[in-house]
Amino acid sequence: MTEQTETLLQLRGVETFYGTIQALKGVSIDVRDGEIVTLIGANGAGKSTTLRSINGLNHPRKGSIVFKGRDITYQSAHSIVKMGIAQSPEGRKLFPRMTVTENLEMGAFQRHDRAGVREDMDRVFTLFPRLAERRTQKAGTMSGGEQQMCAIGRALMARPTLLMLDEPSMGLAPIFVERIFETIVEVNKQGTSILLVEQNALMALHVANRGYVLETGTVALADEAKALAQNEQVRKTYLGET
Repeated sequence: MTEQTETLLQLRGVETFYGTIQALKGVSIDVRDGEIVTLIGANGAGKSTTLRSINGLNHPRKGSIVFKGRDITYQSAHSIVKMGIAQSPEGRKLFPRMTVTENLEMGAFQRHDRAGVREDMDRVFTLFPRLAERRTQKAGTMSGGEQQMCAIGRALMARPTLLMLDEPSMGLAPIFVERIFETIVEVNKQGTSILLVEQNALMALHVANRGYVLETGTVALADEAKALAQNEQVRKTYLGET
C-alpha cells in the first residue's frame, strides 16, 4: 500500500495563532485510514487548537494540512465537513431547545440523500439506544452523558471519513465514560477513522492505535499507543503515577 493511499490526514509544520499568541509551533501528525489516533497533553498544550486548525475554524499561518491527498489548509469549515471531516466539539455544543432528532438532523444539513440520512439516523439509534428512547426530548434537558451521545451522533450524521472527538469523556459519570469509549471502538470498526483528544489518557491510549503527546504547542512524543502507555515519562505526567 502506498503512503498516499494509506495516509488519510497529514499535518506538516502547522503553526496556528490566537492574535499574537502562538498556540501551535510546527505540529506534524498523521492519521492513517482505519486508525484511532489520540492526542494527549495538559490543558493549553494545543490539542483543541490542532482540531480547530484541521476543521477550518482557525487557519494556520504556516504549514500544511492534507486530507485524502487534497490540501485543505485554508478551506472553509463547511466545505471541510462536506469533504468528510466531522467533529464532536468539547462541551458538546448541542442546540438545547431542539429535540434529539432535530439535533441529529442538523448534523446532516449539507446532505441531500434522504434515504441515506434515514439510514444513518437508524445507525445512531442502534449505537445509542438511549437516544432512541429520548428522540423527542429537548437536548438541553438530558444528562451530560446523553448529551455527549447526541453530540457524537450529530457528527456521525455527516457520514464522515474522519471523526474528530474533543474531550468526549469530560465531566461524565464512569458508566457513561465506558459506554462512550465502547462506541468509539465500534464506530471505528464500522470503518470511520478517529482523531481523539482526551484528558483521560489511560482510556484514550487503551482504544487508540497510535498517539501523540503535545506539550506547549509542539509534539513531544509520538509512538504506538501501547508503547506510550508504558512510557515512564507519559505514565508520570499523564497517567498520574509517581
